[in-house]
Amino acid sequence: MAIIVNLDVVMAKRKISLNELSEKVDLTLSNLSILKTGKAKAIRFTTLDAICRALDCQPGDILEFTDDE
Repeated sequence: MAIIVNLDVVMAKRKISLNELSEKVDLTLSNLSILKTGKAKAIRFTTLDAICRALDCQPGDILEFTDDE
């Protein structure tokens, strides 16, 4: 996949656990874990908005495009 999810990197920089972020953005641990590990096929803008607010970051800090070719 050409989109890389750097949620784990941003979380580490902010020193926030998956449990803490889950509570702040009101997502289940399993859904947040799927996103964190890069296994998610999609993300809602409302979810991305909540994560960016909780981590005080930009969407580009979490999502990165790479050319697979």
